Amino acid sequence: MATQMQLARQGIITEAMLQVAAQEQLAPEVIRAGVAAGTIAVCCNINHKNLVPRGVGQGLAVKVNANIGTSSAYPDPEPELAKLRAAIDAGADSVMDLSTGDNIDASRKAIIAASTVMVGTVPIYQATVETIKKRGAVVEMTKEDLFEVIRQQAADGADFMTIHCGINRQVLHALVSEGRVMDVVSRGGSFITGWMLHNDRENPLYEYYDEILDICAEYDVTISLGDGLRPGCLADATDRAQIQELLNLGELTQRAWQRGVQVMVEGPGHVPYNQIAANMQLQKRLCHGAPFYVLGPLVTDIAPGYDHITSAIGGTLAAVSGADFLCYVTPAEHLGLPDIDDVREGVIATRIAAHAADIAKGLPQAIAWDREMAVARKNLDWPEQIRLALDPVKAQAYRDKKNKAEDEACSMCGDYCAVKIVGQYLEAHRKKQ
Repeated sequence: MATQMQLARQGIITEAMLQVAAQEQLAPEVIRAGVAAGTIAVCCNINHKNLVPRGVGQGLAVKVNANIGTSSAYPDPEPELAKLRAAIDAGADSVMDLSTGDNIDASRKAIIAASTVMVGTVPIYQATVETIKKRGAVVEMTKEDLFEVIRQQAADGADFMTIHCGINRQVLHALVSEGRVMDVVSRGGSFITGWMLHNDRENPLYEYYDEILDICAEYDVTISLGDGLRPGCLADATDRAQIQELLNLGELTQRAWQRGVQVMVEGPGHVPYNQIAANMQLQKRLCHGAPFYVLGPLVTDIAPGYDHITSAIGGTLAAVSGADFLCYVTPAEHLGLPDIDDVREGVIATRIAAHAADIAKGLPQAIAWDREMAVARKNLDWPEQIRLALDPVKAQAYRDKKNKAEDEACSMCGDYCAVKIVGQYLEAHRKKQ
């Protein structure tokens, strides 16, 4: 079966492309051309049966991902299904199953079966967990262990997979020789780095990359090229190791496109605000316009408990500067596994960042949404304001808590509502004209 990219190059507009075009209010040919060129990815595994496809990339609304998944401390998959529902209800465009607890296969299959949004996975997590159970240490993992998991997750319906292919010996040399404050903070990156250092061998994900592309092409999995050396603190941002890995990802992007495999490229991380735009522009140049998927970026290291805010601040600038896909950060980041409330807060904060960027980029539907809200506020039309709110549930709760049901204005100004007063005088003035 041909991939979305292969079909697009044949001039074929698929059903998935039509759905994306309708969502984005764009001509289907715009989506087809973007998929053919690699600047748009439509992530839809042939085995994810209840998926409503979404597009990620140039000219489209910025998309938002929510991470869920079990851990060794919380191995029960049921709460993760509840988080999936919360993420979708809050408006996430995708979820990633980052499970490392027991029953990883069962958890992933349940999430994919229940998800109407695209689902991403990180195969090395499962390969590491299973290797440790069988042989006691991640450094005992074999190429076969890794590739068996990649194939299984693809067959199960993962729409995109984060594969840490960009770390090779040259990148590792840059990391060791330059030094970092926090070294490696990516879990997948740490597994690969530890394996390479211990075994003194090349990264099998880099060495046997073409075999990964074979699997991705078979199931139409979008490969999300993981940034295993993303900076974990501001002091490590934009260093030689990060940029060397990015250079590799640019090469790997082209190799995937040659095989008709769709690509997203992952990026930082923790980045000082004044370096964000340069990071985005560098990625777009080096990776030939491939969709860029960033974690945050977080603009300060000192706000645990509020990292959904530090992430949203960086996310808006990142998206304005070229990022296409924002991975949420929750208030629990750096502190613990997020609960349902954390998931909701993370999605909403990241959606605000994405929408602000969409306005700055001039997307008509984003601008129209804000204008509709302004008109509803001018008219003191509370039901319409709640309907238009990005988070109607929270907006309604605040409205009910802070005001009496019969109040026309809000309790902030009460009888001295600026909108109401000026509206009355303007109306009177116009009647005199």
